Amino acid sequence: MTRTTLQRAKDAQDLGISIELLPLSRPNEEFNVSLFYADLIGLDGDDLAQFMPLAGERFEDMKKQLRKRMFKKRKVRRITFMIASGLSIELNTYALIRPTVPGTITWLDSVTNLPVKAERSFICADTGALVQEPPKRFQSYKNKEIKFSTEELSEIKRVSTGNLRLLGFKPLSCLKDYHNLKPSTFVFPSDEEVVGSTCLFIALHRSMIRLKRFAVAFYGSSTRPQLVGLVAQDEIVEAGGQIEPPGMHLIYLPYSEDIRLIEELHSETTGNMPSATDDQIHKAAALMKRVDLRDFSVCQFANPVFTQINLTETLSAALQSHYAVVQALALDEDEMPEVNDETLPDEEGMARPGIAKALEEFKVSVYGENYDEESENAAQGKGNAAARKRKVASEDALNKCAYYDWPKLADDGKVNLNSAVCYVLNMALKDLTVQELKYYVTAHKLLVTGKKEALISRILTHMGK
Repeated sequence: MTRTTLQRAKDAQDLGISIELLPLSRPNEEFNVSLFYADLIGLDGDDLAQFMPLAGERFEDMKKQLRKRMFKKRKVRRITFMIASGLSIELNTYALIRPTVPGTITWLDSVTNLPVKAERSFICADTGALVQEPPKRFQSYKNKEIKFSTEELSEIKRVSTGNLRLLGFKPLSCLKDYHNLKPSTFVFPSDEEVVGSTCLFIALHRSMIRLKRFAVAFYGSSTRPQLVGLVAQDEIVEAGGQIEPPGMHLIYLPYSEDIRLIEELHSETTGNMPSATDDQIHKAAALMKRVDLRDFSVCQFANPVFTQINLTETLSAALQSHYAVVQALALDEDEMPEVNDETLPDEEGMARPGIAKALEEFKVSVYGENYDEESENAAQGKGNAAARKRKVASEDALNKCAYYDWPKLADDGKVNLNSAVCYVLNMALKDLTVQELKYYVTAHKLLVTGKKEALISRILTHMGK
């Protein structure tokens, strides 16, 4: 059996099949590779002596490869990359990291439980008959009605064809971190429809890496056309295999209005911007170094879709609770299992002496030793919120109060009874709502409490009628 197994292993290696050994040692006995597996995988000399010390690294490499195979590489769409006039290649786009959202709602028939298809029909307002022809739209121009079909209007509004069009190249130093507004898209060439796309893409990819340039292109739908940047990524290979694939990242560049400089905003209101001292910068850097996560990977946390926690804990809890309710309804479960949320802050870790000391030093350097954060935030928050609310309400009431002719409304309610001038409930003001009456009393800083009759009387008294 040993000779047969060794022969089959040798035949498999001749066919290009590799055999990986992951040794598991007992508590009091180390795994002996020389008994059988050294001949199986062809170890001798220095390779045999270094096999056990490097076993842990091979196990980590295997976990990385398995993690990569767990995530399927599904292309989002195929786009055409127009490089020059008459020259274009095909690219496949892949989504890297996207937020998980609940699935779309599907309406079902209450009897058959089958999906319901919604249909829309147009009915003539004059005859009540169904309109068979597609609807038309028109635009008046020089006393003529120019008719358009829905397809023609869509073509008129079309700004971009959905293709990726190259505009030029810029140095990588011009691309800043804050230019990346949303998750980028990874692009890779495809030869399925346009033969030679891979060769041209490789030549462009190598030139961009060598010259340290990124490509600026025009891309987007008819509703949101925008400029994008194509940043080339070189392949990274280690002993365990490929770490980063070669390709390009499509980064969505912002418009000028999308970038708001905080320095300019504060300089207009407060004058000089306060700057941090060297001691504050040093304390902040020490705190960041303490709370930095080593070897962080998004794969260390479970998918929020398959986690079930309380609705009041985190923002993603709404999604997790949604799927928990769906599961409970589908399986007729009375109770939902409670699962810890792995994305919550590590309170025990944050309470460690090193982190607590660094945090306290940073707070002292910024706010001083006798700073009470809770009391100041409570007082400042209540005062600022109330003042802002009063100011907004007063300005809104002042603007809306100008739309009414209050003297005329008050004069319309004047009547004569026994030659004595008196005022009864003003019918013109009575037609207004309580909210409309409060526009006047708020704008003139009068008391806003009371019923409708009290507000009308207060308005008449203020106007001297």
